[in-house]
Amino acid sequence: MESCKSRNLETTVKRVYRDLLIPKINTSKKMSTLTNSPNSLEVSPEIKKSFGEKQTEIPTERVKLTKSIKEKQSNESEKVALKRKAEGEEKLAGKKEAKIMELDNQLVTTIPLPHIPLKNIMDVEMKLVYVDEEDVSYEFAQPYTFTGLQATGQTATMMPPASARDLTTLPQIDKWLQVALKDASSCYRQKKYAVAAGQFRTALELCSKGAALGKPFEAHAEDIASVASFIETKLVTCYLRMRKPDLALNHAHRSIVLNPAYFRNHLRQAAVFRCLERYSEAARSAMIADYMFWLCGGSEHCVSKLIKLYWQAMIEEAITRAEAFSVMYTPFATKIRADKIEKVKEVFIRTHPAYVDCIYTDTQGLHVLPQTADWSSFPPQQYLLTLGFKNKEDGKFLEKVSSRKLPTFTEHKTPFSLLTREDTVRLMETVGKRILPILDFIRSTQLNGDFHACSGVMEKLHYASLLSRLQRVKEQAQVINQAMAELATVPYLQDISQQEAELLQLLMADAMDTLEGRQSDKERVWNTIQKVGRIEDFLYQLEDNFLKTKKLRTARRQKTKLKRLQTVQQN
Repeated sequence: MESCKSRNLETTVKRVYRDLLIPKINTSKKMSTLTNSPNSLEVSPEIKKSFGEKQTEIPTERVKLTKSIKEKQSNESEKVALKRKAEGEEKLAGKKEAKIMELDNQLVTTIPLPHIPLKNIMDVEMKLVYVDEEDVSYEFAQPYTFTGLQATGQTATMMPPASARDLTTLPQIDKWLQVALKDASSCYRQKKYAVAAGQFRTALELCSKGAALGKPFEAHAEDIASVASFIETKLVTCYLRMRKPDLALNHAHRSIVLNPAYFRNHLRQAAVFRCLERYSEAARSAMIADYMFWLCGGSEHCVSKLIKLYWQAMIEEAITRAEAFSVMYTPFATKIRADKIEKVKEVFIRTHPAYVDCIYTDTQGLHVLPQTADWSSFPPQQYLLTLGFKNKEDGKFLEKVSSRKLPTFTEHKTPFSLLTREDTVRLMETVGKRILPILDFIRSTQLNGDFHACSGVMEKLHYASLLSRLQRVKEQAQVINQAMAELATVPYLQDISQQEAELLQLLMADAMDTLEGRQSDKERVWNTIQKVGRIEDFLYQLEDNFLKTKKLRTARRQKTKLKRLQTVQQN
């Protein structure tokens, strides 16, 4: 009976996710074709120039809010800048030039990551993750209003106090849902986390049946998603309190899918990853949380400082636990040149002599470290990442990163034949234990790069397909949920072209169909891309074999001619 009820709940929850998500996908597809839409997010000329003059429209109402917030901040900054420019333009220019020269001279200097005690990490989680608001508030698209960190460890939420806001402008929550949420919150405060989790699941079921807002037929999909995301985050905190991060993980992913603009959703996901000892992914989630906090108008320096501390701790832990590779970050202020890269590699060989079988320097996108990250000054201080491997086989796949937009890292010598079970197991272990951990580490300090918008997600979807072949359904669902969370966040992190926006929509729709168990006559998008990649690899291999054979044939001919010439001269 309970298993049947659980399946019904899961089905209804998936249904509401699809209903909430598909309008967003359709909207983004429409807006991506409107290059001069008044609702599109405006980007400064400097940002457009640095990203190759690409145009983008972010398809959610929440990010429209960031436009007005950032415009206001930008106008204030411009006024101050103009005033200071008139007073000391030459002095500022001299300082800037000196700073660039200083950073260039530090080209071969590595940046150490100091140890951060576990107590400091737990303090950050208590202040920013395990937050229980006295007044139940939801993640509606409203400006951030922080009152600072209180002595109790609580922080103000996205919503201002009830006495300071006009409730008529906010959606009204369904009364039965509100009662259920208040009862669940009461149990949470009494530390009855298992009971609270059950009541939050009941609230989520009510929400999935349409009891989210007082006027469901007039409600916007964004508002319904905000309420559902709020409930998902409460389930995350309950399961974390119960020390069951494996149960919290999918809820953390779904809260981001429903509301990718709320920084706490990313920070809670980071906390779940930390408990699961997946530190590279925790670091990336913390980095995105810090960026989202700034993007949506967060101005409390103490909050950003705590997030950066958490981000730094996760990077440190990821580096400490890495056994297959070593890492070096090099500050960079000028254009990357080949001689500079060679100089960096020489320094790496001297400082990490045990990791020189394969050395990879990431030139596709510069990296940002939490010690110097300042999103308001674009671009922030950037670093060049160099990785060295003990075993060449562990890092050779990275050669494709610099030459392909959507590389396929799984080697398959016969692309037109089906994989056997043994091949599937071998590829799954290669992707899961060798490729994904390294890619996750690279992305832990890279907000966006010159990669294709979906390149960081495609490998996870390929991995999910391998899990599906082996009928490991639970793991497959977790990987797809994580990939969907990353896809939902992509438009906030970088400019995307119309072609990339369409690919995002197709990937999101196929991922949702896969979670719901829907079969389709068409192949999944990521499988099609993987098949094309395998064929491309096969053609490259044929070309290499042809060139090698041609070179050997030419060498033999030259050798034969030389022998004949020597024979003639002797006679």
